[in-house]
Amino acid sequence: MVSFNIHGVPVSNGIAIGTSHLISNALLEVVRYDIKNIKIDLEVKRFRKALSVVKNELIRIKKQLVLDSNSQFSPFIDTHLMLLNDKNISEEPIHNIKYEKCNAEWAIKIQLDLIIEKFNQIEDPYIKERKHDVVQVAERIIKVLLGHQKQKLKFKDESSVILVAQDLSPADTLQFKKHKYGAFITEMGGTNSHTAILARSLNIPSIVALRNAKKLIKNNDTLIVDGNQGIVIINPSSAILEEYQYKQNLWEIEQKKLIKIRNVRCKTLGNEIITLLANIEVPEDIKSVKDNNGDGIGLFRTEFLFMNRSSLPDEEEQFNIYKSVTKSMGNLPVVIRTLDSGADKNISSENNNNNNSPLGLRAIRLCLSEPHLFTTQLKAILRASAFGNIRILIPMLSSLQELRQTKMLIERAKQSLKNSKIKFNNKILVGGMIEVPAVAINADMFANELDFLSIGTNDLVQYTLAIDRTDDTVSHLYNSLHSAVLRLIDNTIKAGKKYNKEVSICGEMAGDPKLTKLLLGMGLTIFSMHPTSMLNVKKQVLSADPKKIKIKANKILRSIEPDNIESLIQDINK
Repeated sequence: MVSFNIHGVPVSNGIAIGTSHLISNALLEVVRYDIKNIKIDLEVKRFRKALSVVKNELIRIKKQLVLDSNSQFSPFIDTHLMLLNDKNISEEPIHNIKYEKCNAEWAIKIQLDLIIEKFNQIEDPYIKERKHDVVQVAERIIKVLLGHQKQKLKFKDESSVILVAQDLSPADTLQFKKHKYGAFITEMGGTNSHTAILARSLNIPSIVALRNAKKLIKNNDTLIVDGNQGIVIINPSSAILEEYQYKQNLWEIEQKKLIKIRNVRCKTLGNEIITLLANIEVPEDIKSVKDNNGDGIGLFRTEFLFMNRSSLPDEEEQFNIYKSVTKSMGNLPVVIRTLDSGADKNISSENNNNNNSPLGLRAIRLCLSEPHLFTTQLKAILRASAFGNIRILIPMLSSLQELRQTKMLIERAKQSLKNSKIKFNNKILVGGMIEVPAVAINADMFANELDFLSIGTNDLVQYTLAIDRTDDTVSHLYNSLHSAVLRLIDNTIKAGKKYNKEVSICGEMAGDPKLTKLLLGMGLTIFSMHPTSMLNVKKQVLSADPKKIKIKANKILRSIEPDNIESLIQDINK
């Protein structure tokens, strides 16, 4: 057999070696056939029965999640239940059956094609991702209609099984939590997809956006999944297999070694204390923060509380979540980022529009345009601040006017709580995300008016280089080490020092151990990352010589040639 590689987007690190198991895609099996007039009503009943079966199955999964203490994932299931009740899914196919005189499978497929066509006209990447939810619901219905809705996956050694799918619904992926599969790979999905989010929570090697994977991979092929590099090797030669078995062993040994430094104080060879904070999405992530001995939470992505649900979380629900998180962390800092979302259809908004792009009405722009939505969240955060060391972080600031409007709304929220005699921390710190180039250039102005700065490198790179990081055709141009990006980061760190304000990085750069010494050399002392990256970054900190890395970091900042920068990065990590 010929060995070959395919490349995708890595979403969960590690190396897995095993055999492939292809999960069928019901949509590919749908064919049209005519239904006689006398049998139209029976076909409609068959469709409605399939809807009922899928609904009951999703409700069963949701109940099981609660029993298994995985209720944080219930909103994913709620989204699919909501879609089942949408007339585009529950009624329009019946119209197709009656007027096209076609089978139920075909009726829902042609309706799905219409919905996907509308989604493809939307520019906002997050809203665009939601089309996958519709596809997954439609596929569940079709699987019932075809008579194979339940794919029983039973293997003697689950750790050697690599699941290969076109896409995996949240409901499918959540059920994997009961198993110990070696890895999974999908043809679809992106870094912001539900599949990617859940993959990281499963902590197994995972790669998405592997185009045509199901055409290239057959059942029981030998696969190597390199979740670090985003590479899948199909039917590797004995030499490559032996090489990756060695890499896999090294990876596992290194992970075990890292545990030994868990309780070691994070400081450089020059005794400078470095703070390692965690990025979290749901309260259950706190366990991982504590397992890795994090110094606090540097980024609580609250948008996950708003996503995939038919109604918005009210003040009381948000308050209880923020309170539980901060109480779990004791006196350690908990930085809560206010809603960082586009004008998503899951958020009721008069200003919603389907043409909203990543540069449109999102993050603080959306919040300022929806003061009631924003004030509800602010009051919940302020109330929770009475129970711990909470800070507020404002995303995607682009002007001082936005910042001042935000501060005004925070003061109004405070006054409302005072009027109601509700306790809160009146001196709560307010920081801003530095992710828009205009703000990074004028970082000193923002440092003067904010209590702390947090550099969001993911969007800063995207906006600086004019690259949509969700677009595969230009993803190779996305470069965190571009000289312009590094200078913007350097400018922000210097602005923080000038005004004696804390500066952290909470993007992917913070969790990349290859960049730790560069950032330390640039003067960064606070890193915020996924909890599983903490020990790898700490390892780099413990071996960092401040004097040497500062000299080398300055050389990198003076360089503009990509090859030279890459060479200097290798040198700083020696």
